[in-house]
Amino acid sequence: INDQRWHSSMSTTVPDLQAMVDRVVAQASKGEQIEAYVSRGGETAVRVYEGEVEHFVSAQSEGIGIRVIKDGRTGFAYAGTLDASAIAEVLADARDNVAFGTPDEYAGLAEPDGVPQIPQKFWDDDLAAYSTEAKIALTKELEILTLGMDSRVRVEESNYDDGWGEVAVATTTGIRESGRGNSCYVSVSTLADDGDETQTGYGFSVADSPQEFKLSKAAREAADRATRLLGAIKPPSKRTTVVLDPFVTSQFLSVLSSTLNGENVAKGRSFFADKLGEAVADPRITLVDDPTNPKAYTATDIDGEGLAARRNVLIENGVLKMFVQSSYSARRNNTKSTGNATRGGFASTPGVGCMAMQLQPGTQSQEELIKGVDDGVWIQMVQGLHSGVNPISGDFSTGASGMLIRNGAIAEPVREFTIASTLQRMLLDIVAIGGDVDWLPSRAAGLTLVIRDVTMSGQ
Repeated sequence: INDQRWHSSMSTTVPDLQAMVDRVVAQASKGEQIEAYVSRGGETAVRVYEGEVEHFVSAQSEGIGIRVIKDGRTGFAYAGTLDASAIAEVLADARDNVAFGTPDEYAGLAEPDGVPQIPQKFWDDDLAAYSTEAKIALTKELEILTLGMDSRVRVEESNYDDGWGEVAVATTTGIRESGRGNSCYVSVSTLADDGDETQTGYGFSVADSPQEFKLSKAAREAADRATRLLGAIKPPSKRTTVVLDPFVTSQFLSVLSSTLNGENVAKGRSFFADKLGEAVADPRITLVDDPTNPKAYTATDIDGEGLAARRNVLIENGVLKMFVQSSYSARRNNTKSTGNATRGGFASTPGVGCMAMQLQPGTQSQEELIKGVDDGVWIQMVQGLHSGVNPISGDFSTGASGMLIRNGAIAEPVREFTIASTLQRMLLDIVAIGGDVDWLPSRAAGLTLVIRDVTMSGQ
């Protein structure tokens, strides 16, 4: 869950940071491209156990990263301070590092492409003003609510996380952007006992401000997820229909994102590489990457290079339409940036990736979808999914736990089994999509997904 990331809004200018990067870029020599990226921010993490604060962190950081490109060679340097003398040193180091760079015909900075930004609200004053005492009280309240849901439930940890950030970027190619944002979420991990065994569960709530958290919903989900697995057995091995819980669907979409990444396509690391324009999924499937959707936890109005973020339709009615690109991967693939440059902060250069993935939802509830399954398994949790997938072949195998489905009704709990297929097959074997969109603290929203003909290996 802890994909903690504050929204980077570029609709509000941060004058001192903007002036800082503008000064760096103004020092460019002839034939030299310069990009300066500065950020400062902070985060708070509270963990409560048995009514006491077990862990508390309030950390702040700031820094600058500078890229210099000359004659196809790139030099990069950074520093974790915004002191004027340090900035001068970083620029000198980046220039020195150009000499060690390998010539690359695709090296270059992003250029303004005229795509307008979509203004969004990224900064919440209530969150910015929320006191440490209130954050701790909220985390304790979540623990108490969860314990009150079921006598068999213990709370492993109750957590509150928030972050804020301010960034500015400027380039010799004409990009000038700055802004700020903040975000927060709570989560709770549970254990349920019945004397013979212990099962785990989790619940969370994401909101713009702590006043908007749905604590009782997070508590109820965490209790239910743990208690419903009590008495779980190993299921028999067979090919069956699986119903993916929204949280599990979100994890699958995150894995799928690497196959839709222009850099991986250029390197031959995606099974979609030569499939543009082909049907690669059930016609019900439309997959978008849309960081302009304000409900997405990772919403933003610019990408890591300062270009406007945009809604990109990756798969439409089952047909593969496009890959996501940064300006660099776009040059390698002879196409244009899709506004998908990603950045880990001032200490790294831009990469490329999906930002806020979402399947076009259906209309049915999870309950209705389960009623439509005669024989199957509702997958509530998967283990080691990212390590169990091969993005080149699409093969995957992952440990899972959940509930059997018999004649449209939830039956006994099952655990210690694996589900296996290929990502290509799964996309084609989707038979129903839920309307129960869950906006999670990650780069992909979740919803219930029904997939036929998946191999379940138990006893």
